[in-house]
This record gives sequence, structure tokens and C-alpha cells, in this order.
Amino acid sequence: MTSVLIRGVVIAAMALSAAVVVPGAASAAVDQPPKVTKGPCQYTETPDDPAARPVGLPRDPRHTPSRGTVKVDLPTSQGSIGLTLDRAKAPCTVQSFLHLAEHRYYDFTTCHRLTAYPTLKVLQCGDPTGTGEGGPGYKYKDELPTDLPTWPGDTTGTRKVYARGLLAMANAGPATNGSQFFLVYGDSRLLANYTVFGSVDTRGLATLDKVAAGGIQPTPDNPDPVDGTPIKTTKILRAHVRC
Repeated sequence: MTSVLIRGVVIAAMALSAAVVVPGAASAAVDQPPKVTKGPCQYTETPDDPAARPVGLPRDPRHTPSRGTVKVDLPTSQGSIGLTLDRAKAPCTVQSFLHLAEHRYYDFTTCHRLTAYPTLKVLQCGDPTGTGEGGPGYKYKDELPTDLPTWPGDTTGTRKVYARGLLAMANAGPATNGSQFFLVYGDSRLLANYTVFGSVDTRGLATLDKVAAGGIQPTPDNPDPVDGTPIKTTKILRAHVRC
């Protein structure tokens, strides 16, 4: 079963806002192209997909920091999750994540989706709406991994191992990264279409294991789901960037 991570939502073998039309608004929107930062990351406003929580575009200096790591703590209602962001792997992604964390975008947000497929085990977070549809009002380019091992037995070489402990971005297709990210608690099989920008520490993995062990909320149509809302509500209390 092929699974795709879209805007922080996992969709397994299957594939949502009414708009009020104001006279003159459409033409005005056409006349105003989205803002794009001038640096190499080119963070681009998404007027058709406004920010779920007010936040501007990240800084985009000509020389994006691309060395070293940054520690970020995510205290949650289920326990702490410590992250190490790797600037060398994904400088634009790390810069965006830090921008969102420092502007309190992630504070008091709920990790909205847990997956427990045999080949896909992730917890997804980063949407203030808690629906899997919210973003920061901008998008930016992919920084895809090139060093992931091939999934055992995959003769095509296209399905890669997103190993337990990796931190990666969810997206809705090429160059649509925003605020949603996923934490891998068990080795997962995916195409290398998702930017890896860091890792989860030991205490964070213990928290993820706790959430995963709690299971997924059943629905009337599916009493034993492997994809959906975690039973153990996992709310990020505050994202703290260590100095």
C-alpha cells in the first residue's frame, strides 16, 4: 500500500472552503503577485493558502547559514521531544523552522495525525488548526536527502528508509514546504520526496513510543484504524530554541 504525506496528512491508497467573492477582489489579487524573499531560499507567500496563525516571511540572507546544528525543545502534554536541527542537510528548512518557533507559531498546537502502518510510522505536527490543512502562509523549495538507504528488497531503488529518529517536512508536492513536519518513530518506507532536516533525541523517541502505544482514535467507519488522530493528545506547549 503506497502512502503519501500531503500537507502533514498521511493518505493511504486514496486520494477540502468556500470563498466569499468581493467585487474587484479577484482582479486586485491578479495585480498583486505574491511576495518572494530575495535570498537563495525564496520563501514565497501563498495568498490562496493564508497563514493559520499570523507570521511573516522568514529572513532570507544571501548567505544562508549552512553549518552546525541547533537544539530545539518541544515540551508536549505527553513528554518532552528534543530536536537537533542540521543546517548542513537543509539550511532553508532549518531557517524556516527556527523562524516559526521563535515567533510562537508552534506553541499550543496539537500533533494531529499518527500513522501505524507496517512501513510508515510517524507522528505529524505543525498545524495550528489541528486539521492537517493549515500552513504558515508561505512555501519554499525542497532540500531532498541523497544519502538515505534503499528499503530492503526494493529492486527499483526508489523507496528509501526514513529511519527511526528522523525529523522531516511534510508537503503537498514539489516545493510546497510550509510548517508541518513529521517525527519518525519506526523505520518507514517512502520515496525520497521529503526534506530531512534533523533528528529526535532519546527522550523524544520515548515520548513518541508512548503516543504510538496509545493507538489511534477509532471512527464509526473504522474501529481499528492505523492512520488518524492519536488517542493520546499530544499538544506542543512551547517550542524553545536553545541558545
